[in-house]
Amino acid sequence: MKFEKKHAWLLIGVGIWNFWVWGTFIKNLSAAHSRGEEHPDGYWIAHSILIVVDLVIGAVLLALGVKALRASRKVG
Repeated sequence: MKFEKKHAWLLIGVGIWNFWVWGTFIKNLSAAHSRGEEHPDGYWIAHSILIVVDLVIGAVLLALGVKALRASRKVG
């Protein structure tokens, strides 16, 4: 499959969306922790792992999108 500009922009958009969504989640999770909400340690650990994994996925998608966008500009 050949990446076109529309694919590149989609990947970039999804990458940025991932960072925005999980950034908001980090803010909310941090606020809950600061308020002293009672949750088992597994809750905090599981959500922290989810955040890290999804931010890595967002970074990979963003990098692929930028790479595809640069490649599409060189071709046409």
